[in-house]
Amino acid sequence: MTADELRSLITAGLPCEHITMEGDGRHWFATIVSSSFEGKRLIQRHQLVYATLGDRMKTDEVHALSMKTFTPAEWAAAQD
Repeated sequence: MTADELRSLITAGLPCEHITMEGDGRHWFATIVSSSFEGKRLIQRHQLVYATLGDRMKTDEVHALSMKTFTPAEWAAAQD
């Protein structure tokens, strides 16, 4: 899987204001900014992202995905 394919899967299932993806085809690191994360704990945010990937995590199509998740306000504050 490519970074563009993974990014497309996530953005198709989750409205993202910003997303970056780095990785080697199996191990990925993402930074994701979404208003859908408002009021959600970290585990709930990650579950939202994993839900966009469906069975791809279980079938090893995406072996590992590490992520940092931000609301738009958190992201704006982190950029200052």
